[in-house]
Amino acid sequence: MKRLFAALTLALSAAVPSLAWAGSTEGDKPILPTEEIAAFADDVQHSLAAHGAHVAIVGRVGRDPDVLPDGIEYTHVAFWVYSQIKEADGSTGTGYRVYNLYQGIDNDTRSSLVQEDPARFFSGVYELNAGIIIPDPRMQERLLDVIASPTYAALHNPNYAVLANPRSTTYQNCTEHTLDVIMAGVYQTDDIPQIKANVAAYFDPQHVQIGGMKRLFAPAMSAAFTTSDHDDRIETATFRSIARFMEDNALSSVVYSLHPDGQLGG
Repeated sequence: MKRLFAALTLALSAAVPSLAWAGSTEGDKPILPTEEIAAFADDVQHSLAAHGAHVAIVGRVGRDPDVLPDGIEYTHVAFWVYSQIKEADGSTGTGYRVYNLYQGIDNDTRSSLVQEDPARFFSGVYELNAGIIIPDPRMQERLLDVIASPTYAALHNPNYAVLANPRSTTYQNCTEHTLDVIMAGVYQTDDIPQIKANVAAYFDPQHVQIGGMKRLFAPAMSAAFTTSDHDDRIETATFRSIARFMEDNALSSVVYSLHPDGQLGG
């Protein structure tokens, strides 16, 4: 039995990276040239500003798209908020500040809320591709109110799971926290049970196909891959499912993707 388990664990170790599509950690080692990352981060800022965005939801590609499950395009999402920025020399300017929920580096079952600059956000991406949701003006105001209030931190559950069930309060990942903040803004409430009830009633999460053996043994590789908060069907919040929710409920002005060679969609 020990040999069987060892063999299964070894086989799974090769498969686990394909499950890590939602993993979002701070300070990933750069794959692409630093100057390309910085230039693209500036392109995203200019695009948001051109759309008049005071707050936007931005996704990045942190894994090879070929290993991501069907329906998954971006591995991490965060709020970008137009802000007063203090420079290293003490001067101030304006730009976007990124509000993240990041999985822990030393303990991948825990997360923290981290602010950073746009170039840092794209550090470690696999390709220069940003998914962008610009809320409509009224929704932007509501999101800014939530982000600036104690509710933003109160909605954070530090118990991290890659495939967190957005209807449950057991675990949370970056997309679920984003969704919870959106729901808090839509319904103007900080009541977590009410937010989860609204998620269950009105939000259609992404179904993720995972083979039975991967599901059974992934927790042996990392507890962050647990699916204990799901029934037989594994569903989680993603950039695309959040975009659908906002489009279907007239909460967004535009949804598009941005590449170095231009904007697609929207």
